[in-house]
Amino acid sequence: MDKADIGLVGLAVMGENLILNMESHGFSVCVYNRTVDKVDNFLKGKGAGKNIIGAHSIEELISLIKSPRKIMLMVKAGKPVDDFIELIIPHLEKGDILIDGGNSHFPDTIRRTKYLEEKGFLFIGTGVSGGEEGALKGPSIMPGGSPAAWQFVKPIFQSIAAKVEDGTPCCDWVGENGAGHFVKMVHNGIEYGDMQLISETYFVMKKLLGLSADEMSDVFKKWNEGDLNSYLVEITRDILRFKDEDGKPLIDKVLDSAGQKGTGKWTGIAALDLGIPLTLIGEAVFARSLTSMKNDRVKASKIIQPTIPKFDGDKIAFLEDLKLALYASKIVSYAQGYVLLKAAAEEYNWNLNFGGIALMWRGGCIIRSVFLGKIKEAFDNNHDLSNLLLDPFFKQKMELAQKSWRRVVSQSVLNGIWIPAMSTALNYFDGFRSENLPANLLQAQRDYFGAHMYERLDKPRGDFFHTNWTGHGGTTASTTYSV
Repeated sequence: MDKADIGLVGLAVMGENLILNMESHGFSVCVYNRTVDKVDNFLKGKGAGKNIIGAHSIEELISLIKSPRKIMLMVKAGKPVDDFIELIIPHLEKGDILIDGGNSHFPDTIRRTKYLEEKGFLFIGTGVSGGEEGALKGPSIMPGGSPAAWQFVKPIFQSIAAKVEDGTPCCDWVGENGAGHFVKMVHNGIEYGDMQLISETYFVMKKLLGLSADEMSDVFKKWNEGDLNSYLVEITRDILRFKDEDGKPLIDKVLDSAGQKGTGKWTGIAALDLGIPLTLIGEAVFARSLTSMKNDRVKASKIIQPTIPKFDGDKIAFLEDLKLALYASKIVSYAQGYVLLKAAAEEYNWNLNFGGIALMWRGGCIIRSVFLGKIKEAFDNNHDLSNLLLDPFFKQKMELAQKSWRRVVSQSVLNGIWIPAMSTALNYFDGFRSENLPANLLQAQRDYFGAHMYERLDKPRGDFFHTNWTGHGGTTASTTYSV
């Protein structure tokens, strides 16, 4: 029997579709699942007649893969990944490659890379985005880990990945140890932000403008033909058009309580650890938490007097404002995400290709959009760009959108309509472009009650001072520090 090019463990939907994708691109795959009945069922079903080999034990799996062995784990993040690694290690040879294709937390990938390299093996932690359809037809793939492993998996990964217009694959090497999973985590955080912004836009259309589901679908359809062209806008168009069995919009029957799997939360925690103001994505995570408090919200709506939205203006003009506000808010979301990526690259010594990351997200993944092509151009023009808001293209777009953005936020606030992500995006923009902010008072307060010291405008940066504000405190100062 000829040996397989790669092995894959885990026959859930993503695993099955990746196997079929690999096989359709000319690679033979050996498959294994802890519940071995799934192996036989898969080979009799979707895998029938294809160049796919079934294995009924770890030992058999390893024996049926070409050397250096490449084994991809598509199992639940966390302990299951570690458990499978321990089951597989005894059967490996030096130079064999383990690949974690799940949504693992990047510190786990850093740990696993070090652990396996110390034993003479190679490890890749890769983000895979695009859902079921992407896994089958072409996902965005973000690999990081042991650099020596890349040459062996590159032909497979780049063959099965989504392609942009010129045929470039949405997959390239991201960086060392946990870089791939960090980039995937930030991707998911931006996805949280995009989904929240689109949902808020829908909410304003519905509550303030009184548009029907079909009318909103028409608006999103039109927007998807311009600057806002993206997968999420496209599916929003389709969702709003979809009818239930009684002919009424199904969206109106979906419970307004959002779930989450934790990658958005991880992004927010990473930003807090690195001191990066990831306000929009953080707000998107908290927004989901607030929606989950459905019972409390229903109770509060009956106790606290509601604001009845009333709009007397030009709906067509306001929809144009809303489009520009959504676009400007998206720019902020990506700007914040890239600032986080730059901070992580410095903290963990990753040599990240920021334009290349935008290209990887350009196709196959959930946040794919024409917008990302402009981000790639921005970093191609200036690899050291500190913030997307300083790029000439995005600076111009923000200037054009600013008045519309403010009208949307102010009208929504005045009418009691909930738009936390869009409003926090505007606040970030106003804060970022302000030469002076009220942190001078904040620092004075810290020095007053805790002797934490402050810097002065008329002295060099790095010189710290303490003032005896009350006349009773003395001259002893605390240490100054940042977390």
